[in-house]
Formats: sequence, C-alpha cells, structure tokens
Amino acid sequence: MNNDLTAIDGIKIGHSGSSDNGTGCTVILLENNFTIGAEVRGGAPGSRELALTDSRAAVNSANAIFLSGGSAFGLDAAGGVMQYLREKEQGFLTGGGVVPIVPAAVIYDLEYKSNNFPDQKMAYQACQKANNFPQKNSSLGAAAGATCGKLNGMEYATKTVLGHAAFKTGELIVAALAVVNAFGDIKDPATGKIIAGAKNKAGQFIDTEKTISTTFDLNLGFLRENTTLVVVATNACLDKSGSNRVAMMAHSGLSRTIYPVHTLLDGDSIFVLAANQVKADLNQVGIIAAKAVKDAVLNTVK
Repeated sequence: MNNDLTAIDGIKIGHSGSSDNGTGCTVILLENNFTIGAEVRGGAPGSRELALTDSRAAVNSANAIFLSGGSAFGLDAAGGVMQYLREKEQGFLTGGGVVPIVPAAVIYDLEYKSNNFPDQKMAYQACQKANNFPQKNSSLGAAAGATCGKLNGMEYATKTVLGHAAFKTGELIVAALAVVNAFGDIKDPATGKIIAGAKNKAGQFIDTEKTISTTFDLNLGFLRENTTLVVVATNACLDKSGSNRVAMMAHSGLSRTIYPVHTLLDGDSIFVLAANQVKADLNQVGIIAAKAVKDAVLNTVK
C-alpha cells in the first residue's frame, strides 16, 4: 500500500512548479464520486469554492482539490484544473455543459525566493502529470515555497516539504497530505522537542510559543502570511456531514504537532475526501485521520 493519498482507489496526484522561483501547485484528481468536506480553523485563509463543502450546499462531491502557492494570486490557477476537467467532460452537469467542482486553497510563499506565483498553465501541467504512483516527502508542488517558524522573519524560518502518511485497519484506509507553511514551530509529540521552526542568528530554535507567551506588549498583526493545508482521504462511506466531522477531528493532528496553531496569522484548512467504498465507524475514521495528519506534518520535516 502506498503511504499517501494514492492508497485510495480513484485518486491521482500531480505537481508542477519551479524550485528556482520557490512556488508551485498540487492537484488531487478524483476519478469517482468522492464525498467532500472541509474545516477551516485559521484566521487568514485563502480559498475558492470552499462554501460548496458545507453540508447545506447542493453539491456533495468534487472533481479535484487544488493546492497552490502564490497567496490569493494562486487561486486563479485553479482555472487550469477546470479547463483540464472540462476537456475530459468531468464535472457537474448543467444545461450549458459540465462545470468542474474544484475547491482550492493557497499558501503565502511570495517572499521565499521570488514573488512569482502559479498560473493556469502550471495547474494544467500538474493535471497532465497526475498519477497514482507512490508520493515522496519532497519539496515540490504546493510545498515548493513552504516554510515554518516565521516569528523572526523568512531569513530565520525552516524549509518544509510535502508530507504524506497513510494507515490501514482491516479494509479501512485513511491517508493525509500536508503542506506546512505555518507561523509556528513543528514539535515531535514523542519528545516535545522542536524539529523545525523559527531560529535565532546562531541557528538555534527560539521556541515561538514560549517567546510569545513571555513577551510583554507583543504585536503580531503584520505577520499574516502563513497557512497549513491538509487533504485527508479515506475509502470509508461518509455522507457530507460525516466528511465535515472527520475534517474537524483531523485538526487534532495539527494541534499535536504545530505550536502555536489556528492563529489569526494562519489559514489552517483541512479537506476530507471519502471514496464511499468501505463501511466504517465515523469516530474511528476521525481518530485515524488525526493520526494521519500528525504523521504527515512530521514528514514535512527533512
């Protein structure tokens, strides 16, 4: 079994981007009717079509999930995914043809190496490259410009990579993909030690949470340039309400690894995709999802 989202039948992943520019995008293509859900707990998200993941919305499934660098500029790149899917005649059927459903979210990476951002051509290329091969924890796609630990600025932040994890219990599979561009530090829950985050001039971790907690008259209002994006996928049978509940529970994986998390400086967002292939207890799916998210986040650290 692949240790990533492609462990779920019907999922393909594609990446595009430039290591020189330090930005890129990732697309998760869905061949079947995956139920979609999402939960946003960060105060500064950048997203598109997120309202469709609400249990009260008319659409229950998506054709793709798109993750991108470039901040709000990167949202426009999702049009390349829509073009690709329209050519494949995949989408919500209307009197005027198919309309692909492509929820998207972005990270801020405009200060990592350049202020360039993914465009529709780059997103289209990501779709063309999509496959179900095993994924590597590497600096590509939406994570090409991802860093964590921004308290002392980009110069003292730590580079992160695209992280993956998957778990199987009987026939149930739950997997996660993580792009960690967090304001805070990443800690190993097993030891409590910081493994990636903000550093001082000597290259030592400063412990962002402790520094903030002990600094008088602090003002962090200008640092809203961070986000952690996660996609959880499972072969479990979930309705839209169940998918949204799993997304809520999955955020526990961020709370176990990122300090601080869910701040007004971050846009922490988790999407959930359910393939509806295996009957499973909703609580079990959510508990394993949190575990998968935790491991995916830890795997973003080289």
